[in-house]
Amino acid sequence: MWKWLHPYAKTENAYQLCLTLQPWLWVGALACLLIGSVWGLAFAPQDYQQGDSFRIIYIHVPSAILSMSTYVAMAVAALVGMVWQWRTAYMAMIAMAPVGAVMTFIALFTGAAWGKPMWGAWWVWDARLTSELILLFLYIGVIALYGTFEDKQQGGKAAGIMALVGVINVPIIHYSVEWWNTLHQGATISKFDNPSIAPEMLWPLLVNLLGFALFIAAVTTVRLRNEIIVREMHRPWVVKLAQKGEK
Repeated sequence: MWKWLHPYAKTENAYQLCLTLQPWLWVGALACLLIGSVWGLAFAPQDYQQGDSFRIIYIHVPSAILSMSTYVAMAVAALVGMVWQWRTAYMAMIAMAPVGAVMTFIALFTGAAWGKPMWGAWWVWDARLTSELILLFLYIGVIALYGTFEDKQQGGKAAGIMALVGVINVPIIHYSVEWWNTLHQGATISKFDNPSIAPEMLWPLLVNLLGFALFIAAVTTVRLRNEIIVREMHRPWVVKLAQKGEK
């Protein structure tokens, strides 16, 4: 796998890969989000306890799952940057950070909107909610730390260390509903052998989950391309690219 990825340590190759993947990612994301959202919001049956209010699950659950997954991907990119000294890995890490932060904010906001009718409060210092809030602060910390360095390679290393340290929060978020007594409900789609959700509700949720994942990948490739251009603007291939764009 690393042998296959090694050519993309070169910024020009990484840029071209992003350019190639972007149309497919955008089309896949839009198709899945359209199908999953319409299916879930309009055609999935009502929940026998929560009625139509449960439908926020089609936004909340994908954003919550992918807020953690994106952070793990960011930490892996940081590790690759430290071990193999790939500049593109640090660029990928910082490209993912704002996207993951937005997903975390959406998860918190939709969770609060869902919690109000269910729990009678917009916010409680529940273990799951609190650890998810910490995740948002970790994302913001990585972005802020990277931005304080003029030397972005050193900034990537510092932010990468923070990302790796913060990854310990991800299993805490995931297992918080099992380790502590919380108001937040337990796992639903992660129990593949016996999911706690009816199939007619589950399938649109899975489609939306894929759509969110493709959307994150699409936005990340756009951000990574921009990061490469900014960081490599004096390289001959970037200058040549800019000259082509001016014609």
